Amino acid sequence: MNLALWLERIAQISGERPAIFRGAVQEYNYAGFYRAAQGLAGALAARGIGPGDRVALFMKNCPEYLLGFFGVWGLGAAVVPINAKLHAREAAYILENAGASLALVTDDLGAELQAVTNVPLISVEGQAFSQMCAADPIAFAPRGDDDLAWLFYTSGTTGRPKGVYISHAMIRAASMSYLLDCDEVSPDDAVYYMAPMSHGAGIYAPIHVAKGARHITPASGGFDEVELLETAQNQGPLQMFMAPTMVRRFTDIAKSLGRRGEGIKTIVYGGGPMYLADIEDAVSWFGPRFVQIYGQGECPMAISALSRDDVADRTHPRWRERLASVGRAQSVVEIRIGDEGGAPLPTGEVGEIMVRGVPVMPGYWNNPEASANTLKDGWLMTGDMGFLDEDGYLTMRDRSKDVIISGGTNIYPREVEEALLTHPDVQEVSVVGRPSEDWGEDVVAFVVPAPDTTLDEAALEAHCLSQIARFKRPKAYFALQELPKNNYGKVLKTELRKLLA
Repeated sequence: MNLALWLERIAQISGERPAIFRGAVQEYNYAGFYRAAQGLAGALAARGIGPGDRVALFMKNCPEYLLGFFGVWGLGAAVVPINAKLHAREAAYILENAGASLALVTDDLGAELQAVTNVPLISVEGQAFSQMCAADPIAFAPRGDDDLAWLFYTSGTTGRPKGVYISHAMIRAASMSYLLDCDEVSPDDAVYYMAPMSHGAGIYAPIHVAKGARHITPASGGFDEVELLETAQNQGPLQMFMAPTMVRRFTDIAKSLGRRGEGIKTIVYGGGPMYLADIEDAVSWFGPRFVQIYGQGECPMAISALSRDDVADRTHPRWRERLASVGRAQSVVEIRIGDEGGAPLPTGEVGEIMVRGVPVMPGYWNNPEASANTLKDGWLMTGDMGFLDEDGYLTMRDRSKDVIISGGTNIYPREVEEALLTHPDVQEVSVVGRPSEDWGEDVVAFVVPAPDTTLDEAALEAHCLSQIARFKRPKAYFALQELPKNNYGKVLKTELRKLLA
């Protein structure tokens, strides 16, 4: 089934409902949204684009992103959302690899891209795009469950990015799992797009369309803590996705302003490690507004979830362990912890996290070798290390490539990071391994000191020794003003290793 039919169906019965906002300004109701998507589909068809073709979206968050999604899907083609922070040459590689027929762009990104690609570009800020959305409408095309809906390109931290094949059925399963495992969606709710729509925030757009909720892109186009607080108070209840680093920043700003997040219904967080101290602080300040999800591009937003009740609970005898987990398997998948060969490991033993189910990709785009290395007997080998407890809660350790082996012993950076973050002078930290002739690798920590503090290695050393085993403590500390991160808020440990080199 074509995901675009969700827009058609809500427009038929609730066309007058407000749909898309740029800040506080409504740009479309659902009838107008549907008509614009139909027009865009017709205009693309007139340009020779048809079912199965790929149309790229290289844009910062804006209302036109939603028109792009549903217009392209309505045509029967697939979207290729591109990280807005990529260099133009990196975006050009994705266009070429995806075989994109056309790219919809914002002016700021399209100007540089035009110089390095032959793929036709259309600015969504120009008259040409408005005319396309007003073109003669066409009926939405039928699509099969396994047909390509979204070609998602991985971050490429270990080489060229790979295209993940995401089907209509995969997004539909993730959408159903959102309702089952994360949060209810009411027509009175609004989804607020601060996190990149090229990633998980965009994956959640279809279920909010299906339920007739409002869609708000910030007037600033990005993550502004004060703007969020004002929007929530004036246009809530808001649902949104945040990376853990965004939650930390938002908590700090809100506390400094004495604002408790009135109008915020739900913050779904994921996309990187959420440290225990950070989420405890956030829940203490904002209350029970948080849900955690764990997913990957290869199984978008749909591996595990930690419910609102679990995140807020402080009565269960093991609440702290549960809060440090990434929750239980979402309703549409199975999770296994496997050894190096994929054989299941006993409860409580650390191994590779494996997942299978409808949301798991069938493979990478035109890359059978990478697909074969990642998919084993129907299971996705996530590359993440973790364990399951007797109640089915999944606790992550680290990416398998990030585990530090020192003196033949595995050291999980996250455990060291958790310990350091409990020191009041540490605002952010990331731990990596440094080559060592004596031990194979040494533990080193990159620290962003808290405001108005300086790095005190002796104090951090003493703090670590009071929290974790001596062999796990960092052998060196490096102060940074900020940690290198990608557009999704993930710390780029590859860049930290380059600094060491």
